[in-house]
Amino acid sequence: MRNVLKAETLEQKFPLLCVEKGCIVSKDADLTVAFEAELPELYTVTSAEYEAIHSSWIKAIKVLPNYSVVCKQDWFTKENYCPDLKTDEQSFLSKSYERHFNERPYLNHKCYLYLTKTTKERSRRKSDFNTLCRGFLLPKEISDKDTAAKFLEAVEQFERIVNDSGYVKLRRLGTDEITGTKDRPGLVEKYFSLSQEETAAVLEDICLEPGVMRIGDKRLCLHTLSDAEDLPGKVNTDMRYERMSTDRSDCRLSFAAPVGLLLSCNHIYSQYIFIDDAQEILQHMEKTSRNMLSLSKYSRSNAINQEWAEMYLDEAHTKGVLPVRCHCNVMAWAEDEEEFRRVKNDTGSQLAMMECTPRHNTIDTPVLYWAGIPGNAGDFPAEESFYTFLEQAVCLFTAETNYRSSPSPFGIRMADRQSGIPIHLDISDLPMKRGIITNRNKFILGPSGSGKSFFTNHLVRQYYEQGAHVLLVDTGNSYQGLCRMIHDRSNGEDGIYITYEEDDPIAFNPFYTDSGQFDVEKRESIKTLILTLWKREDESPKRSEEVALSGAVNAYLRKITEDKGLAPDFNGFYEFVRDDYRRMMEEKKVREKDFDIDGFLNVLEPFYRGGDYDFLLNSDKELDLTNKRFIVFELDNISGNKVLLPVVTLIIMETFISKMRKLKGIRKMILIEECWKALMSANMSEYIKYLFKTVRKYFGEAVVVTQEVDDIISSPVVKEAIINNSDCKILLDQRKYMNKFEHIQKLLGLTEKEKGQILSINQANHSGRFYREVWIGLGGTHSAVYATEVSEEEYLVFTTEESEKLEVRKLAEELDGNLELAIRRLAEKKREEQNQTSTPE
Repeated sequence: MRNVLKAETLEQKFPLLCVEKGCIVSKDADLTVAFEAELPELYTVTSAEYEAIHSSWIKAIKVLPNYSVVCKQDWFTKENYCPDLKTDEQSFLSKSYERHFNERPYLNHKCYLYLTKTTKERSRRKSDFNTLCRGFLLPKEISDKDTAAKFLEAVEQFERIVNDSGYVKLRRLGTDEITGTKDRPGLVEKYFSLSQEETAAVLEDICLEPGVMRIGDKRLCLHTLSDAEDLPGKVNTDMRYERMSTDRSDCRLSFAAPVGLLLSCNHIYSQYIFIDDAQEILQHMEKTSRNMLSLSKYSRSNAINQEWAEMYLDEAHTKGVLPVRCHCNVMAWAEDEEEFRRVKNDTGSQLAMMECTPRHNTIDTPVLYWAGIPGNAGDFPAEESFYTFLEQAVCLFTAETNYRSSPSPFGIRMADRQSGIPIHLDISDLPMKRGIITNRNKFILGPSGSGKSFFTNHLVRQYYEQGAHVLLVDTGNSYQGLCRMIHDRSNGEDGIYITYEEDDPIAFNPFYTDSGQFDVEKRESIKTLILTLWKREDESPKRSEEVALSGAVNAYLRKITEDKGLAPDFNGFYEFVRDDYRRMMEEKKVREKDFDIDGFLNVLEPFYRGGDYDFLLNSDKELDLTNKRFIVFELDNISGNKVLLPVVTLIIMETFISKMRKLKGIRKMILIEECWKALMSANMSEYIKYLFKTVRKYFGEAVVVTQEVDDIISSPVVKEAIINNSDCKILLDQRKYMNKFEHIQKLLGLTEKEKGQILSINQANHSGRFYREVWIGLGGTHSAVYATEVSEEEYLVFTTEESEKLEVRKLAEELDGNLELAIRRLAEKKREEQNQTSTPE
């Protein structure tokens, strides 16, 4: 059989002439300006915001002149995540985190917008006059010199209107981005290779056989929306996404989202709007209506069509809406036959989700592909479009994209909710610079089992590795594994774990400093500590007692500063007051009613040598915590002790405040877990209030973690300090509190949008991955749900399950205390077990 098809070169049929001053000029003198569009993130847009986006598109399109074409082209290409493994800088856990996501597939999204100025004759051309079907191309000249200038002026107005909406950002593409350079492919080159890779694209043969179109090994299938009959009876700006909605909340997506990120295959979704002369369209409709009326007695269908035409005209005249032509198509591709069949079926089913009639178009694929070339919208065949109004046409635009990484150098790694790949998220510095938040404080709320400890471990680990000083107050051994890992890797210099045990009780020395110097802050903290030991919460000291205590502390500090051989501790202070300071008081003739020194010593005796708590303030370890970067205070064993708990919490606060004031330009974080008994005292409440209000001035942040909001509001001072001074709120799965979430919403001041996002947490988790979702809200204006997914190694370090912790500890003991090696082996063992269970026999 003889091959009757002719092979042509791309150069002969190429429809573009040049790119000048950032404008694409076709060989028919059509002008096109190309933009890259940045859309809002998926699952973060409400119904009202979708309507605002829709309104901004309409306002912008209306400024374009007649015979303009708006082509919005959304690229969705399958890619694999490439981990960032910096061998020298990254820690063991950071590397394991990156390797965990290695080669994970995801759908990359790029959105381009082409605004084309064509002519009346070109806009009416059909597919039989396409540049593919013509033997020669004759460039024509633009007769009116002002045409280009007016069009470019309208384009600038278009860009300004869209960018001012605050939801969509347009960035005009330059010449190099359109044509490409020697090192990087341009937009046109990427289109002809159907690839978004930044490496040099290889142009392959294009096969335009009837019913089959191929670009290299990629076989294309095309589904079109080119007839009003294929559309549902009603279109909207957005729709309810049932998988992430509940009876009490809505998750909204754009009307065209099913053929956007929800269609998990390589595809391009193209949306065209053709702006013709509105008066001509209406006149044409009037003529059609009269013809149908005259023929209505011969056919019932003519009468129905006449009625539809009249309704269209009535709508146009009464509401003043703009009549336009519209077309949408989904061009998907695959390489092997089995995948191609699946892609074709998936595309059809996603169109059916939009209540559209899936129309698999095999004949017009080459022509529509050719019209999709950037700058070649003037070649679009007119018969593939249908008449509608601008409002309805814009409803077919996709309006969301993937989660974006923050440009900030500092941040944490969370996983994308849709595809599960890591994204870089700054919830501290960049929001402060942009004025979204006024402080870095965080409030974390999540019931038991919601993944709180995993998220907080993940958070503080990354803060520590980026140079922050982290101080943790815990009551459940949640950070024991991470602290020991840091302790081992720093050879004992960091990762300080302080807890109370019978054979190794918690011990401090408030009188010890590395420098031997005592500044005002240190003196005041020692006075506050002794005052707490001396007086009950409901007992206020007299002025004379405060003066006497201040004199005793200052005199003792002078003595130990002058006598370098004297080891400072609480025992020494007690003996100094008992002997030296007593003589000083007698010399000054201080009356007993002004300062009862015997009563003072009697109250402090339990903390002196031989007393019940003589271990507490007489540590001989000479440990100054100011320069230790990772410290955990575990208070579980003393949470019910009315004597130890207030003292220990006071020392904790003094430690952090010392860091706050002394460490200039260094990030500091204090994270307080479920230790509300310690926060209920008057002294601690005042400390917390002071801390949350002033920590931002010292490049610090305070974080509180709790299971119940009621724990916080039971103390009015703490409620005011924590909730009102935490601009970053983090909530985990709240399904346990579904029936009383309105109470939580009111307490935290959450909007309806934020409520909908929070109640969608863990509603549609991927069955093949283990993770927990978390909602992060910043300043009441920016919020989204992210996934906390960690590697097997991180899981074993962060886990709070007793059996798993014992397994890690036992193996580490067998390996001479090498915790990291034990975790590596257990993680590898778990991965092998998972592979065996997932591999079919």
